[in-house]
Amino acid sequence: MKSVPLIIIAFVVLLLAGGMAFLAMWEIPAPSAPVHKVLPDDRFPR
Repeated sequence: MKSVPLIIIAFVVLLLAGGMAFLAMWEIPAPSAPVHKVLPDDRFPR
């Protein structure tokens, strides 16, 4: 029965390591559309 928690901990560690490796190797594309946002003048002090 002592091996069950060890297996669960090993599974969680492998899952986290796999997730970190996936995020490290994933080439996220840069946004292709320009972002234009109008900020009202009321938000800035004069």
